[in-house]
Amino acid sequence: MELDFAKFTKYSKPGPRYTSYPTALEFSDDFKYDDYLKKLESQDKKRPLSLYFHLPFCKNACYFCGCNVVFTSKEDKMVRYMDYLKRELKILSKHLNTKREVIQMHFGGGTPTFYTAKQLDIIIKEIKKYFKNFAKDAEISCEIDPRHIDDAQMKVLSKHGFNRVSFGIQDFNEKVQHAVHRVQPYNITKEAMDLARKYKMKSVNVDLIYGLPYQTLETFKETLSLALTLNPDRFAVFNYAHVPWLKKTMRKIDETTLPRPDEKLQIMQYTIDFLTNNGYKMIGMDHFAKPEDELFQAIEKGELHRNFQGYTTKGGADLIGIGLTSIGEGVDYYAQNFKDMASYEEAIDAGKLPFERGVMLSDDDMIRQYVIMELMSNFKLDIERFEKLFDIDFQEYFCDAIEVLQPFVEEELITMDAKHIACSQTGTLLIRNIAMPFDAYMAKHASSSKTFSKTV
Repeated sequence: MELDFAKFTKYSKPGPRYTSYPTALEFSDDFKYDDYLKKLESQDKKRPLSLYFHLPFCKNACYFCGCNVVFTSKEDKMVRYMDYLKRELKILSKHLNTKREVIQMHFGGGTPTFYTAKQLDIIIKEIKKYFKNFAKDAEISCEIDPRHIDDAQMKVLSKHGFNRVSFGIQDFNEKVQHAVHRVQPYNITKEAMDLARKYKMKSVNVDLIYGLPYQTLETFKETLSLALTLNPDRFAVFNYAHVPWLKKTMRKIDETTLPRPDEKLQIMQYTIDFLTNNGYKMIGMDHFAKPEDELFQAIEKGELHRNFQGYTTKGGADLIGIGLTSIGEGVDYYAQNFKDMASYEEAIDAGKLPFERGVMLSDDDMIRQYVIMELMSNFKLDIERFEKLFDIDFQEYFCDAIEVLQPFVEEELITMDAKHIACSQTGTLLIRNIAMPFDAYMAKHASSSKTFSKTV
């Protein structure tokens, strides 16, 4: 695939990643605690559940990280958090029907495996005290830092039905690793991958990031070649989001060492070609999977979904966020827990869920959410299906967006007619830009350059 880099770099502008619509910028305290409880209590009992648990602790800061983490080496802090998680689960069980089927559970962080095997065992057993109805094919996954995993921990995860693990690599180049404060030799990563296979994890995946300091096309070629020798089931290759106004640790990165947009595009183009030539297929805007992977099969059918846990085949579930800063999602709302530990603990001490803010979706939000998530997940929109679902004339409702998208049509980045919008292979690299015209909130953020990361 050959890219016109000059053409593409003009699209490099701030834009959402659309893990949600509306984005988290629209969350506010207009959505009250009582509103959230009513939503939890009135959920359709036939809808399955997706559970997200945030285990926020890390030993050291990785300067590129955009997650909400707590840096500590103190055991008592981590044990204290376990106690509050238990109490949060007990309160949650009073407002949520925990007998519903669980089709997805994910441990994120932070570094979930910063907890010992014994502690992980305690946490998972506590969860299963309340949530006992796990589907046979439930996706149960954990993010893992290869520097913090041992045989005992992997054994515990396997015993409790975890079947997917994702290992953070980011980059194997030593200079890049030092610049981002994450030194992780190849052999440590390989040992972690071998452990996952020893315990028969169904899907063993790796995360890479392009756009980091001192990265070049040549250095990233080496990283990709090394990562390929690990034979992961999936690659996630993320575009580094440099937002130092939001994340203080990113201020430690020398911006003059970051690759330019055209260099990042060259890296991304090479990555797509390299992984495609080695048996992987591009899924969504930043994932690659083997053809036998369920993600690939879902996108072939146009059934891929996107939520705060990434791309998934597990659609139609209510997402419940548990733990510090976690986000939940229902049919017509998003809800987020407190981001600071003191407020999180204070709420639970008062016998309340640690809910801080959220948003109730209007009819217009739900219409636009459908369009944006279809494009972000499947790179196409079936307009006829949309019109049947919402009883709306697409051309009339989205006349402004259709006009904005005309340059994308002229540059063969998308095709658009009365029945479909579909991205070309090159257009998929600009999927955030293609989704943005359908976002009703973009106008109010347009004047700020410090709202979103760059799309390219």
